Amino acid sequence: MTSALLVSFLGAMASGIPVAIAMAGSALVYILLSGDLPPFVVVHRMISGIDSFPLLAVPFFILAGNLMNNAGITNRIYNFALSLVGWMKGGLGHVNIIGSVIFAGMSGTAIADAAGLGTIEIKAMRDHGYDLGFSVGVTAASATLGPIIPPSLPFVIYGMMANVSVGQLFVAGIVPGVVMAGLMMATVGYYAHKNNWGGDVAFEWRRMGKAFLELAIVFGWPLAIYGEILAGLPFNIAVAIALVVLFAADWKWKFEAVMPVMTPVLLIGGMTTGVFTPTEGAIAACVWSLMLGLVWYRTLTWKMLVKVSMETIETTSTVLFIVAAASIFGWLLTATRVTDMVAAWVLAFTHTPWVFLLLANVLMLFVGCFLEPTAAILILVPVLLPVVQQLGIDPVHFGLVMVLNLMIGLLHPPMGMVLFVLARVAGLSVEKTTMAILPWLVPLLFSLVLITYVPAISLWLPHMFYK
Repeated sequence: MTSALLVSFLGAMASGIPVAIAMAGSALVYILLSGDLPPFVVVHRMISGIDSFPLLAVPFFILAGNLMNNAGITNRIYNFALSLVGWMKGGLGHVNIIGSVIFAGMSGTAIADAAGLGTIEIKAMRDHGYDLGFSVGVTAASATLGPIIPPSLPFVIYGMMANVSVGQLFVAGIVPGVVMAGLMMATVGYYAHKNNWGGDVAFEWRRMGKAFLELAIVFGWPLAIYGEILAGLPFNIAVAIALVVLFAADWKWKFEAVMPVMTPVLLIGGMTTGVFTPTEGAIAACVWSLMLGLVWYRTLTWKMLVKVSMETIETTSTVLFIVAAASIFGWLLTATRVTDMVAAWVLAFTHTPWVFLLLANVLMLFVGCFLEPTAAILILVPVLLPVVQQLGIDPVHFGLVMVLNLMIGLLHPPMGMVLFVLARVAGLSVEKTTMAILPWLVPLLFSLVLITYVPAISLWLPHMFYK
């Protein structure tokens, strides 16, 4: 009967049936053939699977990302990154990466990064004479930062499945995201040196000074609030004063990106200080996005707001249907002791954590080429987590490793969504886009090795804030 469950699922996937329907359908086939449970159990378990408070964060993070993407924020992020690093050799390549780092703090998905900033960045690089393959490659690689730097939809899903703090996962993604960005910028520097590229904008102290002033405000804002609290002001009053000063500074100097960049600062600051949960933080991100789009920048219209809301409903429905289908499939995997058999097989093969992590990386890279990340997380976590726990591997660290593997899978055929998005944006065939992305697997896989085998990269900040 267990083989009927797995064979029907793999057969449905091979025939091109969407993964959610394949999971729910194979579960129904198993229940009908076994005769031990009524078919209504499928519906009951699917509804129970999405009856989760942490999952409320999903639609709100999707909405916040869509609001930022449709409010003209991408142009501001691009201009800010251009001011900061556009003067360096291979300037627009560095701009591409820094822009993705910033946009990752608002979108939470690789596809939104590729579709939002990718359109602007590829066109700009093409206009400045960059090779189209290089432009597509660096855009694809930098898009993988979207779910690593908080907020992150895959982290929300993993946290729910693994019973791990979403706040810890968010904080854990900061340093790995910086490491990945640094390795990508080093790769751009290599290509710039090899091809003798120069900068794309002239170096100006005034432009650089303004960009660094924005960074100083972003990083100094939480410190200012902390100082006001130490001086005896209540938290709410301290935040209100800091917000008034922030808006006054933006109105005076007309900053490009300081207000959007405050999104991840608000989220991480609020969660680490215990002001709100990740779910409440997602709502706060939506309120902040609405305030910027409707009130401050006035780039959102009510017609656009309706369009964004409909897009959010569509995306949320897709994600939650996958979660619901995976819940019944995962429950049956556990009930039929498939997860126990996998754990026993792995532990019979090795009790060494680094060997298991190597095998898990190979498996997740392979699965990521065929399954959408949400579905892959929902299937793999029940199978791999028991082994992770028995080997003493930190589940927060393993969550980072899993999500990064699945993000790399988005760059590959046959199911790589980032690959298809960039092929459409650049007007290239899927084959040429794949070849353009291949060299960028070097910094991504090197990042994966570092994050896998140096757990401190992921765990240093969570251990600092969550003692």
